[in-house]
Amino acid sequence: MLSNQKSVSNYMKGQNRLLTLLAFGCIYFIWGSTYLAIRYAVETIPPLFVASFRHLIAGGLLFGWCWWRGLRPTRQQWVASIVLGGLFFLIGHGTLHWAEQTLPSGVAAFLIATEPIFVAIILAATRRTRITPTLLIGLLLGLFGVALFIGVDLQTGRSEMLSSFVVLIGTASWAIGMVYSRSAPLHPDDSMAAAMSLLAGAVMLFLTGTVTGEAARFDLALVSMKSLAALGYLAIAGSLVAYSAYFWLLNRFPPTLIATHTYVNPVVALVLGWSIAGEVLTARFVFGGVVVIAAIALVGRATSRKSQATKIREQLPRASATQQKAAAKSAL
Repeated sequence: MLSNQKSVSNYMKGQNRLLTLLAFGCIYFIWGSTYLAIRYAVETIPPLFVASFRHLIAGGLLFGWCWWRGLRPTRQQWVASIVLGGLFFLIGHGTLHWAEQTLPSGVAAFLIATEPIFVAIILAATRRTRITPTLLIGLLLGLFGVALFIGVDLQTGRSEMLSSFVVLIGTASWAIGMVYSRSAPLHPDDSMAAAMSLLAGAVMLFLTGTVTGEAARFDLALVSMKSLAALGYLAIAGSLVAYSAYFWLLNRFPPTLIATHTYVNPVVALVLGWSIAGEVLTARFVFGGVVVIAAIALVGRATSRKSQATKIREQLPRASATQQKAAAKSAL
């Protein structure tokens, strides 16, 4: 944590102070506001088409800019991008957009926020990390928090319970995509890699929406101005601007610091849903949100400690086992 603070303070002393504040503001508040925008967009536009159009616009603009810069993707990079686009956008975002037809945006945001918990489960299942007491408590707290949200849905309707499970499936898919992306042969340029996965996901979302009958139900004359404005906001602000800010930050700050948006996004979504859309807040819902954020904090703390210890081990390949163990212990 101290190293993160030093990294921020050192960089903020430079000429990019304003850019840094704007970039963090984008991933904190724009991503937090997209949940309400999705709710408005799917009111009169089929959900999979909403997800497809927003990513097609953002991916097309970003890809055109990368192509103008002279970047050319290979076939292998396209294959990896298609896989990632399926995990991130077809399943991850497709399920979210579908679920928000009935699910309050605040509930959806907190369920999506469990993504680090799913990542930790995947890493533990593949033996890439060790389950420590802190991690185990975080995982159990996360399950308890999700159960509280499902309990809220049981009180309000079966359709919301189904939507909650669908969002969790999408969250798990996004977590799998995050783990896959670490070793996938994606384009080395972050902007081109993002553009390719956005375009791949957009095409798959459109095809899936067409097969499932969304094309037959889509009537442009019935689309409201509110839905069109929300779609434009999702495409430009949510996908193009926020993702660009995210990749910009990745090249300058520690991932653990950037991941703090996980704590802020659901709070922003909750406040906007309550103040603008009139979504109902209950004591049980608020308590469930606090439990989920606490679980994310514990899981993040456990995994960041493990990553730091692993990094030290990798930097000491010739040290004895005892020396490596002592060095790793000092990082905890």
